[in-house]
Amino acid sequence: MQDAALLNYMDRRFLSLEKRLEKCNQDILEYVEEFRDFSKMVLSRLAGLNSYKDEVKSEVEHLLTRIERAQRDIDYFGSITDSKTCVEVHEDLVKQQLFEEAEEKKKLKLMLNASCDHMLAGIKSLKIVKKTGDEHGSWMKDPGKKHTKIYLLNGSVNNVILEFANIMTFMEINHTLKARRVTLPFPWEGTGHVIYEGFLFYHRYGSLNEIIKFNIQKRNITDQMLLPGAGRIPAYQLTPSTKIDLAIDEQGLWAIHAEPDTGGNIVITKINHITMAVEHTWDTSCNSKGAEAAFMACNTLYVVYNLPSGGTSRIQCVYDVLDTVNTYEIPVLHFPKRQGSHSTMHYNPKEKQLFAWGDGSQIIYKLHTKQKV
Repeated sequence: MQDAALLNYMDRRFLSLEKRLEKCNQDILEYVEEFRDFSKMVLSRLAGLNSYKDEVKSEVEHLLTRIERAQRDIDYFGSITDSKTCVEVHEDLVKQQLFEEAEEKKKLKLMLNASCDHMLAGIKSLKIVKKTGDEHGSWMKDPGKKHTKIYLLNGSVNNVILEFANIMTFMEINHTLKARRVTLPFPWEGTGHVIYEGFLFYHRYGSLNEIIKFNIQKRNITDQMLLPGAGRIPAYQLTPSTKIDLAIDEQGLWAIHAEPDTGGNIVITKINHITMAVEHTWDTSCNSKGAEAAFMACNTLYVVYNLPSGGTSRIQCVYDVLDTVNTYEIPVLHFPKRQGSHSTMHYNPKEKQLFAWGDGSQIIYKLHTKQKV
């Protein structure tokens, strides 16, 4: 009895399974048929698209042909049209450019006080004041003050200024014992620092192009600035420690440096010594190759050249920022008597002479000037 019931149950299960398999086969056949119909439809539409693509391609080719024809017509009419209008427009642009350049020169003359009308005609004589310190260094007076103090900045990297009451004290044998020592919070780099109106302006050691303004009396930093483009190469090839050379003339503070982007040509920048803001920059035609120093005098840059092994220093490149000097007619100016090299030259506009440092010697060059033509 139990066996019969079991067999009956199994028959029902197999029958149900057969029906499910049959339905599954039927569904598969329907799916296959639907896929065939879909494939036929896709192939039919693709054929239509190919036909449409050929039509679009034909239209585009026709349009390109018309554009080329129109371009030829435009070129033809342009070739037979009078170009007088274009010439007039070009002349107007030139006139506008010349007018803007003239206005810029007027502004510069006002800013730089065009009453400064002298130029260097020669170096009259030299005086070796003393020989002290390292091979490289800088010494100077403050042309912005009435006192006669002498400042000595020894070495191309240091942070101590020696201040002497006057040049006689500086010339004494035990001069360092009578000097007032001023220690800077950061050392300088190179020999291109200047002192003006009681402040030391110098390139901070370890920085690319940071210029510091230091109050000598109060012994503190009052301002600083970054000089764009400076510090990547030496200002002068023969004085590699100096990347930024600061200068003072009748118009105040300047910065001199060279840039690799200009092929090593020297760039000069007018800086407002009060606000430490850049007022104007000039790219000069004077190259730093073979140069050992430079200075500014009456809005004019004078670049000093020499031999790598040392020789007779000479000025053979001059650049006037106001174009009032025909620099091509200026002869080469040689420094008298001395053979050697210079690590720095500073023009003193108050005394109209150069304070130079040459091979460890502190030198004064007296200048001969003449009226600018």
